[in-house]
Amino acid sequence: MVAIKLENVSKIFFRQPLKRKYTTLRETLLHYFDWLKNKEKARYVEAIKDISLSIERGESVGIIGMNGSGKSTLLKLLAGIYKPDSGKVYVKGRVASLIGVGIGFHPGFTGRENIFINGIILGLSKKEIKRRFDDIVKFAELEDYIDEPVRTYSDGMFMRLGFSIATNVDPDILLIDEILAVGDEYFGHKCAEKIAEFRRLGKTMVIVSHQLEAIEKWCDRVVWLNDGMIREIGIPSKVIDSYRNAIAQKEGKIPLEIRSSEAKLRVPTP
Repeated sequence: MVAIKLENVSKIFFRQPLKRKYTTLRETLLHYFDWLKNKEKARYVEAIKDISLSIERGESVGIIGMNGSGKSTLLKLLAGIYKPDSGKVYVKGRVASLIGVGIGFHPGFTGRENIFINGIILGLSKKEIKRRFDDIVKFAELEDYIDEPVRTYSDGMFMRLGFSIATNVDPDILLIDEILAVGDEYFGHKCAEKIAEFRRLGKTMVIVSHQLEAIEKWCDRVVWLNDGMIREIGIPSKVIDSYRNAIAQKEGKIPLEIRSSEAKLRVPTP
């Protein structure tokens, strides 16, 4: 059964350089109306270009690619943070996402209050959140800080709380965007164990990361994005090798498969 489906999805961001020569309301309005008349000339970025993709329930899919390739934009489309400019996005089930440190938290509220806010957004009742509350705090190891405003939290504390909420609200689909790189090594091991548990439970996961070893370990398939388009999709080892070879070629290095072939042909010196 399909958990996620994208049909010819595209996402465009318009970029209009800010000109700060105007200082009055009149100048601001004139600048705005001038932009309206010439908006077709405004520079834009097509972050995602006509992507079609299906992800089965219980499948773990990794998204790789260089910076600016559209990985985070794709994940935000799946999370409902962005709406596609064209095409359709279908997501079936409760979605929990870890997209950016601090996203989804109100800085003026305490950790406790943010747990309830996030839980309600994810569709839980107050009773359900109360039942899961102690487990969330314990996993995040924030017992001494849970009643402090989250604006006082470090990036690592944000990540721990966000990951704990996302994985303790029993989501059907978990979206993760590079956020695991923020935590320390000890908590990274806890996250890895939780992800392994999610795989055993048959949860659907989409993971964006530059940590290729983790992607290969955790994912059933890998999608390589390049310039907003799917360049390759398939088994992790094959796609990751192709990606590494492309990076090596770009850096002027010998691709992995050529280096491997040369090693096999090399004759030992007597």
